[in-house]
Amino acid sequence: MQPIFKNIYANLLENSFKAKTCKLSSLPIIKIIFVYRMQICTILLFTLPEKIKALDYYIFSKINGKWHNTFFDTFFPFTRETFFWLPFYFFLVLFVIINFKRFGWLWVLFLVLNVVVSDQVSSTLIKDNFFRLRPCRDPAIAESVRFLVKNCGTNSSFTSSHAANHFAAAMFIFATLRHRVSIKKWWALIFLWAFIPCYAQIYVGVHFPVDILGGILLGIVLGYLMGYLFNRTVLKRQT
Repeated sequence: MQPIFKNIYANLLENSFKAKTCKLSSLPIIKIIFVYRMQICTILLFTLPEKIKALDYYIFSKINGKWHNTFFDTFFPFTRETFFWLPFYFFLVLFVIINFKRFGWLWVLFLVLNVVVSDQVSSTLIKDNFFRLRPCRDPAIAESVRFLVKNCGTNSSFTSSHAANHFAAAMFIFATLRHRVSIKKWWALIFLWAFIPCYAQIYVGVHFPVDILGGILLGIVLGYLMGYLFNRTVLKRQT
């Protein structure tokens, strides 16, 4: 087995997987079959095209290794935590409920459901089936990564659930409130809010840019679909 696959294999063992057979091919997608809790599981290890991978590593090296200072080293780890944004969440919920009454409670319910769906799709459907090493565990660069948080997860790096969840929420907020709250160009701040913890995931060394991009695209799609569902069901009855 080639060295890179030995490292992948060891990483998967840390996740309590027990190898049964390992089928490698020359295709970009490599199928590895494992026995996990007495069930056969299939994990797809996908490799990026070399040019994209090189660009991914390059951007990561800039954000994580070059564009940093002592303030950002303190600030960005906090932006990944839920408690950091609690005042914003509290204001948002209070604003919607006060201004939209019954519609507001339903809006909050859909927003929570939206984040739950995006988290499950990213963390369970995608990460459980498509495995990619995190930067802090990638043997090619792990020694040079500036790792600024306590734990480096052993689950897949693709996609970033932080990115998926925040952009799903931002897209839902935009899709459902843009015609009811007139703040025009200030809507960009909602997406800036979603982007900050995404950038932080790269900055602290737990995700590559491609992982973040995948999470952002997933979040936008799911947020739009949930917003469309809300507008077609709840708002249509309100008018």
